[in-house]
Amino acid sequence: MSAKQIDLSALKAKAYQFRREILETLEGAGSGHPGGSLSAVEIFISLYDVVMDHRPNEPKWEGRDRFVVSKGHVTPVVYVTLANYGYFPKEELKTFRKFGSRLQGHVHYKVPGVEFNTGSLGHGLSYVNGVAMAAKLKGADFKSYCIMGDGEIQEGSVWEAAMTASHFKLDNVCAIVDYNKVQENGLVNDIKNMEPMGDRWRSFGWNVIEVDGNDFEQLLKAFDAFKVTKGKPTVIIANTLKGKGVPFMELKCGWHGKAPNKEQLADALKVLY
Repeated sequence: MSAKQIDLSALKAKAYQFRREILETLEGAGSGHPGGSLSAVEIFISLYDVVMDHRPNEPKWEGRDRFVVSKGHVTPVVYVTLANYGYFPKEELKTFRKFGSRLQGHVHYKVPGVEFNTGSLGHGLSYVNGVAMAAKLKGADFKSYCIMGDGEIQEGSVWEAAMTASHFKLDNVCAIVDYNKVQENGLVNDIKNMEPMGDRWRSFGWNVIEVDGNDFEQLLKAFDAFKVTKGKPTVIIANTLKGKGVPFMELKCGWHGKAPNKEQLADALKVLY
């Protein structure tokens, strides 16, 4: 679907709503990861609202596009998205990270809409490659998407998977790097320099698209370009803002894994944009 057919103002309103619900979900749990959840909101909404073929009332529909959240600790954005698109009742978000809840801190396949258990970083792209190869063998035309963190791609297993996808010409694979520039203990490129990011992926034989990952129009055009690219996998390098929407959380590694308390939630909602 072309970005020209989309009500961008409605998508932006939904992004504001999702960020609010992410913050409220985190405060209710008293733990979780706000920074990388807030940075990825537009990516998730683009996929579920426009890009992917999926059926919330039939999560295991064989013809569905697959989406693997390799940076599996960002469950606040995963669960808020799935709840809003009808995979389970929104009321269940109140059980996030509670004892006995299926909505735990890392994504789990028992949650409707989750394809693969993740949280131990560096494995999602390999799994997506396998799904994509199976699709090719079966003649199925669904697409496979994988979102990874920028700190995560310091893992060597990611680059093994990158070689595999290129070697087998998996043009039904779209990787998305949430390039928010901050990981748990500091700035990504201070810990292990990933630049030049685009050239690294190109050298592995990938079609590379670099966008503002918090801009719906750019994201949707990138996903459209992926769908018409043949003979090689595509990676969308989504330049995003860690903690996007809450100025005092933005680009702060301290909010990588720290939930707001009631006072911080109130302050965040006052300045949320």
